Amino acid sequence: MNSRERLQATLNHRQPDRVCVDFGATFVTGIHVSVVHQLRQRLLGRSDFRVKVIEPYQMLGEVDDELRAALGIDVVGVAPRLSLFGTESRDWKPFTTFDGTPCLVPGAFNLTPAPDGGWYIHPEGDTRVGPSGHMPEGAYFFDAVIRQPPIDEAKLDPADNCEEFGPLSEADLAHYRAKRQWLAERPDAGSILVVPGTGFGDIALVPAMWLKQPKGIRDVAEWYMTTKTRPDYVRAIFEKQCEYALQNLETLVGLFGDLIQVALITGTDFGTQRGPFIAVQSYRDLFKPFHRRINDFIHRRTKWKTFIHSCGSVYQFIPDFIDAGFDVLNPVQCSAVDMEPRRLKREFGQDLVFWGGGVDTQQTIARGTPEQVYREVRERIDIFNAGGGYVFDAIHNVQGNTPIENVEAMFKAIRESAQ
Repeated sequence: MNSRERLQATLNHRQPDRVCVDFGATFVTGIHVSVVHQLRQRLLGRSDFRVKVIEPYQMLGEVDDELRAALGIDVVGVAPRLSLFGTESRDWKPFTTFDGTPCLVPGAFNLTPAPDGGWYIHPEGDTRVGPSGHMPEGAYFFDAVIRQPPIDEAKLDPADNCEEFGPLSEADLAHYRAKRQWLAERPDAGSILVVPGTGFGDIALVPAMWLKQPKGIRDVAEWYMTTKTRPDYVRAIFEKQCEYALQNLETLVGLFGDLIQVALITGTDFGTQRGPFIAVQSYRDLFKPFHRRINDFIHRRTKWKTFIHSCGSVYQFIPDFIDAGFDVLNPVQCSAVDMEPRRLKREFGQDLVFWGGGVDTQQTIARGTPEQVYREVRERIDIFNAGGGYVFDAIHNVQGNTPIENVEAMFKAIRESAQ
């Protein structure tokens, strides 16, 4: 099988010739630029090569065609035009991370010093306005800077939380046309599209780090409380968001057609390490109706499978995810309560493709030995890939301080699982 055929067999719950692999296709299945740099040095040499930071918020590195081929990675992705800081992936310039990794960052990746010795980053790269992100000294990625304006209940307007939603702009359309051509030039690769504007309530998006002066409810804690105390406000936001999302999906479906195999719909987290983040009934009341509308539209119009990323202990939500029309679950956080791999595969493996769960990024690959990494990876592949329906990826992104020997052990285990 080539990579596209391998992903399609996997999505159809047929046993592929080997496990399908994704690293770098999305903002939740990536690798930190420091690790990508080390992988390139070990596998491909070229000490002068600088890896591009394609997702500045988490500082994810580009897994390009050459490295993808060397690692046996099957899936490529189409991201939105703008990053979470409102920057475009162009006008590349050199940069060095706190750990000394030489890389390239977008031209609008403009920093100012933070009082703790770290860096501030600014929306659209405009240093004349306050920062929207902060990387502490010695850290590997940015945190959102919360810029919550005072809340006046009498003047609270859902439209203020909708200013980031709207029809695709001409610049967006030009971006997607270029990406269509880029995909067409890689006909053997598996493909996934990150759908813009469908991450209902995704807490990474609520602070709107790309906006210079966000209005509405932009504080993380306030937003979570609002889902309980102001459900009508949240529902009004989701209605307008969904309206634009369906309009834009109409355009994207016509543009990409069967070039796309998977659509990443949402990255909203509904679980914590120890249990649900919100009540299951709250998911049913607020989120599920909009997920169903998006998924139904895609399934009526395309052959695409739909993908939900939701961290933590989401076992209690999985039946509702399936009922809402999702085909793929990521990141499959097996270290969380009730997320035991064999149980997940046994109970939901006929309905869901598991995408992730291949190695624990909190403990095993970050702090374990190469031998422990190898054993865990082989075990997860044996469990999840039985009968198909599994795309290998780590549990969320591989972090910047991960020992390179452990990353190499992971890829060795993936490779040898096919023997």
